[in-house]
Amino acid sequence: MITAITTFQLPKPITREEARRIFLSTAPTYQGVAGLFRKSYVLSQEGTTAGGIYLWNSRAEAEAMYTESWRVFVRGKYGTDPSVNYFYRRGVVDNVTHEILSDEEPGALRSALATTRQTPDPSIEATFHSR
Repeated sequence: MITAITTFQLPKPITREEARRIFLSTAPTYQGVAGLFRKSYVLSQEGTTAGGIYLWNSRAEAEAMYTESWRVFVRGKYGTDPSVNYFYRRGVVDNVTHEILSDEEPGALRSALATTRQTPDPSIEATFHSR
């Protein structure tokens, strides 16, 4: 499993609402992409850096996305060049499913039972879903 983090320094700060509009306009581009499990859009608190955190099945599938045409697309939306950094994803703590996930062998994500089970705080869940 690979995590790719893309960032771009914006030519001028944008608000959270501006970022939301841009993000929603590009989201359909990423639906159904081979090997992409999840994409999170991110914006710095100052509004000067935007980007994405992508969870991929493999680096080859990630690299198939980040082509020159993708870079042109990003330049057109944000007015700046993106950077892409790749990381091996060795483990995940999932507090929603109460699992600890780890790569036990290449290409296989195995689930290990969490040693403690906590009941989620309903106020946190309500806050998360109201955003």
